[in-house]
Amino acid sequence: MTVALMWEARAVPGRGAELLAWAGQQVLPAPPLRRETFRAPQDRVLVITWWDAPYDDPDLPELATPPEELVSRPVHRWRFESVAAD
Repeated sequence: MTVALMWEARAVPGRGAELLAWAGQQVLPAPPLRRETFRAPQDRVLVITWWDAPYDDPDLPELATPPEELVSRPVHRWRFESVAAD
């Protein structure tokens, strides 16, 4: 089964580039099948990692929480399982 972990944070206004750089420097303890990083207006950063694992695997590595001074609110995290692929 393929599981996607989504991690989304919103930077303090004007610090989006720093948050993006911080997220890109984070090394996970195991390599995912795939990892993509996105940015969006309002200094938001999204990282999606794909894993070959059961949906409820408690050992899947999550991105850390960024330094408090970089984010304007708590990090949002979601977990999805793949049901179809093109």
